[in-house]
Amino acid sequence: MLTLPSHPVPLRIRFAETGYLPLPGLLTSRGLQTLREETDRLEAAATRRDFRMECMDDSPRHMTTLGGHHIAQESTLISTLYRDTALLALLAAVHGTDVLPVEEEVERHVLNILHNPGDTHGAHTDDYPLALVLFIAAPPETADGGLLEFNPGHQDLTALDEPGTRQIHHQAGDAYLLRSDLTAHRVTPLNRPGSRRTVLNFAYTTEDHQAPATDSAHRLYT
Repeated sequence: MLTLPSHPVPLRIRFAETGYLPLPGLLTSRGLQTLREETDRLEAAATRRDFRMECMDDSPRHMTTLGGHHIAQESTLISTLYRDTALLALLAAVHGTDVLPVEEEVERHVLNILHNPGDTHGAHTDDYPLALVLFIAAPPETADGGLLEFNPGHQDLTALDEPGTRQIHHQAGDAYLLRSDLTAHRVTPLNRPGSRRTVLNFAYTTEDHQAPATDSAHRLYT
């Protein structure tokens, strides 16, 4: 299901420099198709969310989501992939320390879907230090929106409107790793009818960061 890089040392250097690491083609074609079928099945239970996070500079949420507690109950496939030993070994090699599954279910693995014009996942940081984002579907062109936007080395959400901010387009089958607790990030709005961005967000933690930074898991799921 996965095509894992065989030489993680250069990847570790790159990740340490920016807190972001692209993993193009991480999903095999068969793995992508299998996960697409699984997420299509799970989408029927997903919840539409349209609101703004007042505590986070009025950051908008216009998306359809399914939290990890539902995924844990309904998808052995995703739960098994999340704990894949080879994947965890790669993440540990890139991060430079042991990487652990998150005990809290809601934010452990989340399905996020943008499928209407204007859908967006506004500015935020995450409760846990590492986010591995797997692209099940993605807009074909940069102009279609749905881009990851972040400013390397900046946790303040206002930094997303400052020089140095990057916008990155990913394709279906790609993934990226983000130091998501220390890097403010967001997803730009979809611009074209018919565009779709479906991702699985896998949250991971480390031995010294076991508890979420907030009382409720709301960064990815809300």
